[in-house]
Amino acid sequence: MVVMRYTKNWLLGISYVTLASLTNMAHAQESADNDSTITFPASYFAQFNPTTINDMLDRVPGIELIRAGSGTLASDGDRGLGSESPILIDGKRLAGKANDTDSQLARISADEVDYIEIIRGTSSDLDVQNSGQIVNIVLLESESRSTIASEVILNYHEDGTTSPAGTVSWSRQFGPWSYLLSGQVSNTYTHRENFEESLHGDLSLNEYIDWDRTTDETQYSVNANVTYSPSNRDRFALNLLYNESEPENDVFRVFTDFNSAAAFSFHERETLPSNNDNWEIGGDFQHRFNNGNRIKALFIVNENNKATLRERFRAGTVGGDENPTLYLDTSSRYQERIVRASYIAKLSENQGLEFGIEAAQTIQNSNLLIAVPSSTPGNPLYNGLTPIALPNANSTVEEVRFEPFVIHNWQINSRMSLESSLVAEWSEITQGGDLNNKRDFNFVKPKIDFRYNINNSLQAKASFEKVVSQLSFGDFSRNTNPSDDDEDTIAGNPSLEPEESLRAEVGLDYRLPNDGGAINARYFYYDFDNKIGKIDISQNINNLQSTNGNVGPGQAYGLILNASIRLGFLNLPSALLTSVLTLQESEFDDDPFTPREHGFRPFDRGGLRLGYRHDVTSLNLSYGFNWLLLIKGGRRGFDNDNEFDFVRPDTLSAFVEKVGYADFTYRLEANNLSNFHACGIRYRFNGYVRDNDVREIEQNCYTTGLSVAFKIRGTF
Repeated sequence: MVVMRYTKNWLLGISYVTLASLTNMAHAQESADNDSTITFPASYFAQFNPTTINDMLDRVPGIELIRAGSGTLASDGDRGLGSESPILIDGKRLAGKANDTDSQLARISADEVDYIEIIRGTSSDLDVQNSGQIVNIVLLESESRSTIASEVILNYHEDGTTSPAGTVSWSRQFGPWSYLLSGQVSNTYTHRENFEESLHGDLSLNEYIDWDRTTDETQYSVNANVTYSPSNRDRFALNLLYNESEPENDVFRVFTDFNSAAAFSFHERETLPSNNDNWEIGGDFQHRFNNGNRIKALFIVNENNKATLRERFRAGTVGGDENPTLYLDTSSRYQERIVRASYIAKLSENQGLEFGIEAAQTIQNSNLLIAVPSSTPGNPLYNGLTPIALPNANSTVEEVRFEPFVIHNWQINSRMSLESSLVAEWSEITQGGDLNNKRDFNFVKPKIDFRYNINNSLQAKASFEKVVSQLSFGDFSRNTNPSDDDEDTIAGNPSLEPEESLRAEVGLDYRLPNDGGAINARYFYYDFDNKIGKIDISQNINNLQSTNGNVGPGQAYGLILNASIRLGFLNLPSALLTSVLTLQESEFDDDPFTPREHGFRPFDRGGLRLGYRHDVTSLNLSYGFNWLLLIKGGRRGFDNDNEFDFVRPDTLSAFVEKVGYADFTYRLEANNLSNFHACGIRYRFNGYVRDNDVREIEQNCYTTGLSVAFKIRGTF
């Protein structure tokens, strides 16, 4: 714990120095204008010849921080609709989860944009709560307009595979109606080469495993957004989404066993065909009264279906006759039905109040069937293998949740604002199928957000909130274990409870003068209760088993520094350098598996992300790169009988694009230029990890190779 306390004090020290330095810089830039909103008119982007809204946002300093989510650092599991969204279009959020606002930005033509603004304040006039900064994209008002945007993509991979993809979208406004319809065909192809060396506990050689995993997935998507605004006081919107895909995963492993007098080799082959589809319908309604008060309502209905069949075959020699060794059939259906309604009242010129309720029903059906070799005759339906009856393999989990809420906005004076909210939650979770269980939960979730505009360039922010995470219903029943090939399934936990956390953040956001860029610093501290990790459910020492469960208290803390600077001081005013430095730590108060200090995901040590973009406007040419450097030794996971240390790879990508023939944008991208090799070490133990009796050491390294994409985008 000494190391953790030292790291925490070190992070606090860096945070204090950074925030104090930014404060001193800002006082030198004092301005009488205290409006913290930054506006970029469409004319600002004309020199870059943008095709879509995404092209426009790429030129705005600091935009990557907002698009990545400028609120709390850890997601609460995408719980319900909530009251936040970092992207607005015409001041409105999109009633969607899979079909979200961010996905529309590549489908709306840049010609339709009037201006883009970055909102750093908070107000009841906003359609959402502002937990950091909000990008509002305001479209041109027109009696009639119509635009077609398209993109064609050709991907090339190091193993010689090519995969085409493309998108076409049509948007139109006609009087009070506006439409956006798009279709997309995308392809995800990965060829992953792996090599694993296994040693016994005494460091003698056990085996080598040389294996390849190929993933090939083509996804078909259709999106539709329709808006009807009969007056400036009423708005109706409907959003539709449908996706389907049939991903194919193939694995081929060659084992070399050194445990006999003479080494020998054999192979395993796996096929994992899948069927996935999901759809979503969302809508919203808003009405503004004559006194300025508003009512609004949103709803979402969605469904996600997945089915995967994993079949494994083994041959006694490489290339020899194969025999089935595993038949694992899993399927799930996840459904949500959410409605949120509220009334927004303007209490005075400087205060507003929103109150309402959100209700949600979430259902997950999960089914698992496994068959393995046995001494009894097998079933031909399962490749001659014998099905095994596993407990809690089939289940239906349902949550019904109600959340009344109240949100108060107060513009204290021209510099200070305070947004506070209180949410009460009542939920009931029932599980049926192989097991029957029913539980009730009650939570109260306050939140306070205070902002102080030191001047129109520098803003200080402090926030505090309580968060309750969304449980993964797949953890309630038996499921597959993709992180460990030696364990095909893991037990479910019908007693799992939501994580609770108290989250505090302080930060400074500084916009450099003359569009010189943006600098942001944030320090965060999260205090968790009921943190989810691995718990022991073993019946005896000879058959150790674990599952996801509530481990207990834990903490996470860190400092995040963002800089997005135009290089005008190097006579490159159209060049933009971005960097994100993350320094963070986490710790459990008490891990039952090991007395050693270790953290939890996603709060490993952090890293540095560098980006560079140079727009040569005289040539209609842009080029740049993105480089991710990660602090090593930060990601470690524990089970009851093994420990896994994973080193995430550094990655480097680059691009060059040019607006050329027919005013199309031609872009060439290269990914994994560093040709990374990511490695991890797993220690397996006789008995528990805490007994420190090492049985086997596995070192696994992999790479995915270089890939190149050529894209052509245009509007008509």
